[in-house]
Amino acid sequence: MITTTNLSLRYGGRVLFKDVNIKFAPGNCYGLIGANGAGKSTFLKILSGEIEPTSGNVSIASNLRLGVLKQNHHEYDQYNVVKTVIMGHKRLIEIMEEKEAYYAKSDFSDEDGIKLAELEAEFAELNGWDAEADAESILNGLGISSEYHNKKMEELNGVEKVKVLLAQALFGNPDILLLDEPTNHLDIEAINWLENFLHNFENTVIVVSHDRHFLNQVCTHITDIDFSKITVFPGNYDFWYESSQLAQKQAKEANQKTEAKMKELQEFVRRFSANASKSKQATSRKKILDNLELEDIKPSSRRYPFVDFKPDREVGNDLLSVKNLSKSVGEEVLLNDISFTVNKGDKIAILGENEIAKTALFDILMENATQDSGEFKWGVTTSCSYFPNDSSSYFDDCDLTLVDWLRQFSEEKSESFIRGWLGRMLFSGEEALKKADVLSGGEKVRCMLAKMMLSGANVLLFDEPTNHLDLESITALNKALINYKGTLIFTSHDHEIIKTTANRIIEITADGIIDKQTSYEDYLQWKLENK
Repeated sequence: MITTTNLSLRYGGRVLFKDVNIKFAPGNCYGLIGANGAGKSTFLKILSGEIEPTSGNVSIASNLRLGVLKQNHHEYDQYNVVKTVIMGHKRLIEIMEEKEAYYAKSDFSDEDGIKLAELEAEFAELNGWDAEADAESILNGLGISSEYHNKKMEELNGVEKVKVLLAQALFGNPDILLLDEPTNHLDIEAINWLENFLHNFENTVIVVSHDRHFLNQVCTHITDIDFSKITVFPGNYDFWYESSQLAQKQAKEANQKTEAKMKELQEFVRRFSANASKSKQATSRKKILDNLELEDIKPSSRRYPFVDFKPDREVGNDLLSVKNLSKSVGEEVLLNDISFTVNKGDKIAILGENEIAKTALFDILMENATQDSGEFKWGVTTSCSYFPNDSSSYFDDCDLTLVDWLRQFSEEKSESFIRGWLGRMLFSGEEALKKADVLSGGEKVRCMLAKMMLSGANVLLFDEPTNHLDLESITALNKALINYKGTLIFTSHDHEIIKTTANRIIEITADGIIDKQTSYEDYLQWKLENK
């Protein structure tokens, strides 16, 4: 059990949250959500003791152990990988080092023998004899194979270090797990492994994530930072989102009868409860929803951007043909003699372990890079709009206001028209006069989406559009891609976007491509069956 009592945090005149009183119970997984800047990571740091609150306190029983996903990727550079994982259990690593010191002593006394016996007993009690095997098992599950286990951390790349630090947090069955964006940089197999790990984890989990599919799979509760308060809601992310939207709709319809409102809410809860039936976490959610008090469903203050892509004209059947395309950088082969044809109505998710290869394909198709061999041809009726993996060239050293920046990409130049589009993307009033070169990552993405909406293109290409976006913007973008009537080619780490949008999968491999006209879930099942 971890409890907060009258917890408050303010920076200067800004109150992040005030008088927070929450109990996080064993057996539950709490997804911590909130708008960018709301204080999600800060709240986790308060729970872990890294940051002191302005007032109030956090209570954790002295016999409970925390597992925390560390963010400093260089903290353990001088240690080997397996030892770094075991260092997640502070007491166990202390015992191991104390034992080593006693065994190295040349003048070993009777008192030393007694102390060593005590250490050995505690070591066995903490499953110390299995520590290395347990650490290696977690590492393997997250995709860090045995060839890396005895390397020093400084020899690993950034993605590999993230996985090792996640393994460190999970190691030794901690009583409370605090995870800040644990799925960042994980591939599909590693995310699935982590989901299964948390399904079987019987203690307390508090997790921050922008991955809606992950939150839906693992969470029994959503903990929402809103209105400077932190409130716990039963259910997963989809339940929280849809119930808050329903409550917001009902709040606007003030003249609606109370009885009709209650009936609508009851039907909504019944539908969600019926869907919660498979995993342990889902069964737990169903019990929680069955006991839900309808007054617990409240509207959210979240603001969602309005994203809607409408093609100016319908694309013809002759859309895109790619023949024998190859590309290498130095000795690394990115694209190996790949061929495919894009058809009208395709919504293609480009998959592959090599991120550079996927970006290379997009850059070649948009003529921002040249292929080594092969060719491609766009149909005469196509008009393309592209969201690059790195959009910094559109904003760096740009002294324009957002109004003037967006005006560059619009046929209609009037200020009221441009401000209307910026307002859709949550830049209203003085926000629309910000300079383009001072925007945050998420703000840049929203500007790029506005630019693409103005294009009226009938083919959209996206290279990782959800990077830097908050959950609200990701949800809005997801809906827009589902509703888009044109052709779509995209790559994304967001499971939910691929699952709900793609009707065709192309995976780039070392030998070429795998091309399947199928849903994402069916493709994953096919891969599992054909391993």
